[in-house]
Amino acid sequence: MPRTTPTSPSLADYWGIVRRRFWWVAVPLFLCWVVVWGLSWRLPPVYQSEALILVEQQKVPENYVVPNVTVSLQDRLQSMTQQILSRTRLQTTIDRFHLYSKPEGFFGFSKWQDPIEEMRKDIKIDLVASPGHQGELTAFKIQYSAGSAELAQQVNSELTSLFIDENLRAQQQLSESTTSFLDSQLANARAKLEEQEAKVRAFKATHFGDLPSQMQGNVQILAGLQTQLDAAQRDLDGARQQRLYLESLQKQYDSQRTSQGGGDSVGTSPEALDKELAELRLRLANALSQYTEDYPDVITLKDKIAKTEKLKKQIEDEIASNQKTSKDTKAVQSGAANAITGSTPSTMQIQSQLQANQLQVQNYEQREKNIESQISEYQARLNLTPQTEQELADVSRGYDESMSNYNSLLQKQMQSQLATSLEQRQQGEQFRILDPPSLPIRPTSPNHLLISIIGLILGAALGTGLVALLELTDVRVWQAKDVEGIVPSTVLVALPHLSTLREERFGPRVRWAKIGAAVAIIVAIVAGNLYSFYKG
Repeated sequence: MPRTTPTSPSLADYWGIVRRRFWWVAVPLFLCWVVVWGLSWRLPPVYQSEALILVEQQKVPENYVVPNVTVSLQDRLQSMTQQILSRTRLQTTIDRFHLYSKPEGFFGFSKWQDPIEEMRKDIKIDLVASPGHQGELTAFKIQYSAGSAELAQQVNSELTSLFIDENLRAQQQLSESTTSFLDSQLANARAKLEEQEAKVRAFKATHFGDLPSQMQGNVQILAGLQTQLDAAQRDLDGARQQRLYLESLQKQYDSQRTSQGGGDSVGTSPEALDKELAELRLRLANALSQYTEDYPDVITLKDKIAKTEKLKKQIEDEIASNQKTSKDTKAVQSGAANAITGSTPSTMQIQSQLQANQLQVQNYEQREKNIESQISEYQARLNLTPQTEQELADVSRGYDESMSNYNSLLQKQMQSQLATSLEQRQQGEQFRILDPPSLPIRPTSPNHLLISIIGLILGAALGTGLVALLELTDVRVWQAKDVEGIVPSTVLVALPHLSTLREERFGPRVRWAKIGAAVAIIVAIVAGNLYSFYKG
């Protein structure tokens, strides 16, 4: 007959193996668990204290005071962590609380390392994001692990104080450094500005009179000088006409005196003077129609009219006097002598007027020259104004840049001073302890419950391995179906298990012993795990 293929074991087969190999499963399981669980309680406990620090924003709105410190919380914490966790500061804390002393025995030899590195590993800093703002950090946690709850709380309090003090010091130092830097830059800008101001002042002093800002004044002055020149020219023309008029009067008077044989009448008849007065009055009327009473031409015409009327009256008086004294020989001889010497009152008056007129003409000519010289000077200034304007723009460009830079730095320096004052008054962004360092109730490590479970898993694996090894090396046949896999024949009849006298005598005891051992192992494991759970 063909050989029967062996079937895979069932649950009943496994249960039979467990019953046969009970002690090989239970003893390794229990012993491995006991050893691991017991060693876990030999491990030193580690307590972790935790503190939550809130980052308070600046109390004064940024619209009024712009802060000097704009570094993100993450960068600031990284910088402060490096400073606080430096060897010098940690060594001070270690010496103060007598931390990380070398333990005795085997653990002391195997676990000894640098105390600074140990403390750095025991310190943990976690950032806390704002619930309402994704990615915005508003707080952070400081955690410290130690061998006792009180020590963990005390050291964490020390670390928390270090972070708060370091933040306050760093904020003030950075703000004061910014203010100091701006002060130095402002001083340099002020020196450059004063240098540019000196250049502008020197340029304006050198080109005084032809500056672009004086162009309008120069134009007005030039217009006034042109008006004065016109008035001076009119006055000069009037004086020259008066000189011609007086010279003609003198010639006419001399001609009249010569024709009369040394008479003393003037060379101009009253009819001619009337004609001259009519012409002057007509010119005066035309002038009054265009100018006011105070205009120089009007005044000159009025003066000429008055002098002509006075001269006409003198001539009429002389004619009447000559007619009255023509019968007197002495008077004729005296008139002839006076005519010869040319010393009559009318002749002397005309000569004095001519002399005064000559001086007046000279004065008007000199005045005209002076005004023309001033006009030439101001015209030269106006001609130089475009070139001066370009040169002044080149000089002023540096001044404007220095002024703009100075004003910008001055504004920044004032803002920095306000921010520094705000930091000194502790009104800026500060760290505030939201949750003080906690006093841990149970240790965070070792996790005795987890170690206990690991011990159970290791014990179960060890027992299972031993049982599997024994089953594979045992050649005994325990069931009828096992024979079918060995021999090519079919089992027709199977004999039941025949108990021996020893088995009948000790069988129940062994069975109850197994049950008792199983219950005891289960109770011990459950009790140990519950104890580990409550103790941490």
